[in-house]
Amino acid sequence: MNSFDDILNNAPAEQQPQLTKEDYAAKKQAERKEIFELSDSAALEVATDGVSFKQYLDTQTTFDRYSAVNALLIMAQKPEATRVADFDTWKAKGGSVRTGQTGISILEPHEYTKEDGKPGIGYNIKKVFDISQIDTRRMRTAAPRTAPTDRQLLAALISKAPMKITGVDNLPGNVGAQTNPETGEISVRKGMEFPDTFRSVVQEMGYYEADADANKIPVNPSFIGYCAAYMLCKKHGIDTQAFDFNAAPDVLRDLNPQGVKEQLSIIRDAAENISGRMAKQLEANRPPRDGGAR
Repeated sequence: MNSFDDILNNAPAEQQPQLTKEDYAAKKQAERKEIFELSDSAALEVATDGVSFKQYLDTQTTFDRYSAVNALLIMAQKPEATRVADFDTWKAKGGSVRTGQTGISILEPHEYTKEDGKPGIGYNIKKVFDISQIDTRRMRTAAPRTAPTDRQLLAALISKAPMKITGVDNLPGNVGAQTNPETGEISVRKGMEFPDTFRSVVQEMGYYEADADANKIPVNPSFIGYCAAYMLCKKHGIDTQAFDFNAAPDVLRDLNPQGVKEQLSIIRDAAENISGRMAKQLEANRPPRDGGAR
């Protein structure tokens, strides 16, 4: 026989004591400290292990709009994540967070005024959830879009490039592409298959992007370009088997966590700048979804 005794008491649940303003601030500060320490440990991990470094690049490619620090945090907490959003965003899309799910903590910047009246940037912890943690039965899904062809990808890569790109018959050392240090022009060896052409051009562009911002100091621009090429190939489904990141620790090992994060941010920005130009060109040439005029 079932017992219903457990529900016969309608006394209100014991209330948790309210935190004072000072205690609440201290609690939030401790939470932020924990998350910053997690990002530091993740940075050191990717700086000393080629496999972990590649995993970071995969995560940053998936979450290309997120900062390098937040990509590190997602990788550290849920490396298999593919699509994240906060509780309210999933709810607005018709999804709901499943019971018992633990959110992924990331950092959300906000502006504030310092005691001296000057503006400052602070960070709050934001909880997001991966789609694997969501009940998606009531979610609306958009129709998949046709993937661009190889020719469209290469045209989008080259057409809006900030430097001149020219095909040549031969290059020293039989390399795929080479940048003229005086003019910035990229020469590309003719006759290569699409994956090699795309990879070679992106690598030189990534080198350019790493050197273009005077406020950023890449420890190795060639490595930045190599990583950007991997990310763009990964993003567009181009073969990445030839990439090897066992040398990543040689580039990053001597940096402290903040220094590692700065280099990861340079890599992220280089790839995003190239990808952003491509996206605009691809979208401009994409037909409407219904195939009709608008």
